[in-house]
Amino acid sequence: MQSTLISVGCNRLHKRDGSLVAFDADKIRQALIAAGKATGEYAEPEAEGLLNAVLARLEGQARVNVEQIQDRVERVLMDAGYFLAMRAYIVYREQHGRLRRDRRTMVEVATSMNEYLDRDDWRVQANANQGYSLGGLVLNVSGKVTANYWLDEVYSEAIGTAHREADLHVHDLDMLAGYCAGWSLRTLLHEGLNGVPGRVEAGPPKHLSSALGQMVNFLGTLQNEWAGAQAFSSFDTYLAPYVRQDKLSFQEVRQAIQEFIYNLNVPSRWGTQTPFTNLTFDWVCPQDLREQIPSIGGEEMPFAYGDLQVEMDLLNRAYIEVMQAGDAKGRVFTFPIPTYNITHDFPWDSENADRLFEMTARYGLPYFQNFLNSDLQPNQVRSMCCRLQLDVRELLKRGGGLFGSAEQTGSLGVVTINCARLGYVFKGDTSGLLKRLDTLMELAMESLEVKRKVIQHHMDAGLYPYTKRYLGTLRNHFSTIGLNGMHEMLRNYTGDEQGMHTEKGRQFALDLLDHVRATLLRFQEETGHMYNLEATPAEGTTYRFAKEDRKRYPDILQAGSVEAPYYTNSSQLPVGFTDDPFEALELQDELQCKYTGGTVLHLYMAERISSTEACKQLVRKALGRFRLPYLTVTPTFSICPVHGYLDGEHEFCPKCDEVLLLREQNLGTAH
Repeated sequence: MQSTLISVGCNRLHKRDGSLVAFDADKIRQALIAAGKATGEYAEPEAEGLLNAVLARLEGQARVNVEQIQDRVERVLMDAGYFLAMRAYIVYREQHGRLRRDRRTMVEVATSMNEYLDRDDWRVQANANQGYSLGGLVLNVSGKVTANYWLDEVYSEAIGTAHREADLHVHDLDMLAGYCAGWSLRTLLHEGLNGVPGRVEAGPPKHLSSALGQMVNFLGTLQNEWAGAQAFSSFDTYLAPYVRQDKLSFQEVRQAIQEFIYNLNVPSRWGTQTPFTNLTFDWVCPQDLREQIPSIGGEEMPFAYGDLQVEMDLLNRAYIEVMQAGDAKGRVFTFPIPTYNITHDFPWDSENADRLFEMTARYGLPYFQNFLNSDLQPNQVRSMCCRLQLDVRELLKRGGGLFGSAEQTGSLGVVTINCARLGYVFKGDTSGLLKRLDTLMELAMESLEVKRKVIQHHMDAGLYPYTKRYLGTLRNHFSTIGLNGMHEMLRNYTGDEQGMHTEKGRQFALDLLDHVRATLLRFQEETGHMYNLEATPAEGTTYRFAKEDRKRYPDILQAGSVEAPYYTNSSQLPVGFTDDPFEALELQDELQCKYTGGTVLHLYMAERISSTEACKQLVRKALGRFRLPYLTVTPTFSICPVHGYLDGEHEFCPKCDEVLLLREQNLGTAH
């Protein structure tokens, strides 16, 4: 139920619609009189005395909400022995609360169409992967109904209130589904796409084209049972046997990969979205797979995975060339997001490495996972989504061994906490800030435990048939908690003296992250479920938090403009703070290592990196000198519909301007 704030000192009432009116005690009096008449326990004179008792309990409180007033009315009735009236009041309160929720839902149905069509709803911009479309309209409207179901029927009132008031954000409320999942590509290739009653079935693929076709169908189908990313690991390792078996040429491999990438970039998912997909490339066959024998169509091959480096190179070259070429107009492909495992045996001087870093310098597509400065090995970590890194060594205690759990994991749900508000409300009060943070984390944990039960129940009941077939259990899926706006938290907490760019601010953030990690460990021990800390992307959440805080606290420090405020993601540096990648690395390295779930440091470049070699050396030095788990290089570029790729940021195409200028000069000469 939405809380309403009362400023007792000035006798002003903030109504549920946000308007400010005079506080009227007569409304409490009328409610008490109605309860007395309904039960016959007392008359109007007694109601006046009860009102005074309620007001006495509010004495001296600067801010009180309507729920607290109603709680005090119930307590006064109970203390006075009017139990029938108390029960009637409780029933009346609940009925009116439900009526308000019902009216709110009805209003949403009546207004959602225009909110979406006019692009007035923040949710229209919340997902960078979803375009403005009829499918988006359907998803937006149905998503609000689903969100109300979660908040009003599934979660407790405290969780619903915390979300609606933007103390925290429960992600993916518009979907009755888990967050993200990683799948065993080896299982799909060995067993085929089948096993769901009443659905078309396919056996194990026997050729590269059919293997890639089943992967497209698998990822698209599973994407409709999950809210977030779907991932395969060891893409190049597991597909190399098909290239060897069919003796495919590079052009044949490239054609197959091109069809695969185009098919995965079609907006075929609910809401006219492109399936959110991630592929991890080993580049060099992992040690634990080198002696294993692949099978195709149920038959073992006369070679091991470790014998297929040439075929892996063909697949990697084809993937890079297709991604770098882009579509027919030169636009970059959004998916699948490629993640490359950079290990000690990575061949930096190979032709494929040059191609990889040429693509990175031009478009910044790849994510690099750091195994140079880490004791982890590629088989111990599986990439999920764009930034969820899972340390599956934590899953050993679950049984089944490391390899058995590695690929069949992910995140069941995500809750992000509004840190900027904490810094403002608890300015200079560390103990108060941590106490409130703990309360919000408890609510986040409660919501994630409830979601786990709900999703497990519906999976068992058959609502997610392919998840049940290929996953079967949620035991190896994490519950994820994230933080947003730590830079703005520090600014507000210190009166704008500190931030993520200052030493004191950074140390405060490190201490806070350690506190959060310790709390998550306690949650893990209490529930028996895996928890992790993620630097959540918060594409729409950061805007929602800032917008809601601006309403409540007009003087709160925020990033952006008055019209479009936002908070800096997680514990990142403020936007535009530095264009020196190594300064950013120095300031962020220790912070990045605190995240047990997912995080990524974007090295933003003002334009395309000068050369392939410069890009290669940047990544090599960054991963070799620093311990952060994930890294991307993000050059700035533009795409002209006529001339394609352009270095740097351009509002107008300079090549088109040259053509227009030349045309005008020619016309002038002709006259």
